[in-house]
Amino acid sequence: MLRLGLIDCDTSHAVAFTQRLNHVGIAEEQWVHGAHVIAAVPGTSLISPERIPGHVEKLRELGVEIVDRPEQLLGRVDAVLVESQDGSVHLERALPLVEAGLPLFIDKPFTTSTADARRLVEAARARGVPLTSASALRYALEVQEVLRRSEEVGRILGADTYGPATLHPRNPGLFHYGVHAVEMLYALLGTGCQSVRCVWEEGAEVAIGRWGDGRLGVVRGTRRGAYAFGFTAFGEKRVVPAAIDSRYYYRELLRVVVAMLETGRWPLSPAELVEPVAFQEAALHSTARGGEEVSLEDA
Repeated sequence: MLRLGLIDCDTSHAVAFTQRLNHVGIAEEQWVHGAHVIAAVPGTSLISPERIPGHVEKLRELGVEIVDRPEQLLGRVDAVLVESQDGSVHLERALPLVEAGLPLFIDKPFTTSTADARRLVEAARARGVPLTSASALRYALEVQEVLRRSEEVGRILGADTYGPATLHPRNPGLFHYGVHAVEMLYALLGTGCQSVRCVWEEGAEVAIGRWGDGRLGVVRGTRRGAYAFGFTAFGEKRVVPAAIDSRYYYRELLRVVVAMLETGRWPLSPAELVEPVAFQEAALHSTARGGEEVSLEDA
């Protein structure tokens, strides 16, 4: 049984992931086998500091030991889940752990800059440390189903994804919550986006990515109206619309993370980790430039 540590507890994921891994306080169909959260560092937060005490208390009830510093996890855990909501601190949180040889899952957003994403990936590859990061929406059952039905759907020629895109200055633009829709888009289309153009209004934004092979991928981030996640995949043989069922995507994400820890194989390539960050950064630059098309190479 793999022993896991958590760093930063300002997100509900700290509790939700522990319930599924430790098989406590949640239905058996949600259980994920092979790993157990044994310790957590509450950490600090510039986004939701008021949430930390409540999450820490729940973690104690789930049998998790609370420790003061990340260094106290070394030698006690086999891997770490970095759970900070604030993507701008992920490099700072993760790099010492990579250098210590600990496999890592870094919660969304992976980072809030392409430079930080590249630095983390390069450090993990150099040290031989398994590393991944993802929104759980990447592994939603509906997304997996479309990919599984590739013979029936045909090659996906384009996709539109949508989801809430609330804003926070620590995770600017799509990084804060729009990341979920971005990750769905990349699950459906893969890498290869060359440029992004973003149309921004107070209640929503639409980012249009141009892939090098002529495909277009669209992310709609909503800030008014109904709260929902979904997509339309435009295949060679079928058009598949889907609304996302929120019940199972945490379970599916954790299965991928545990498989990585058991095998040492990265579930996403370095390009699949870095390019969605570049997409979000390019969208942010496009917004600042009044909707101008921005190359991902400039992100």
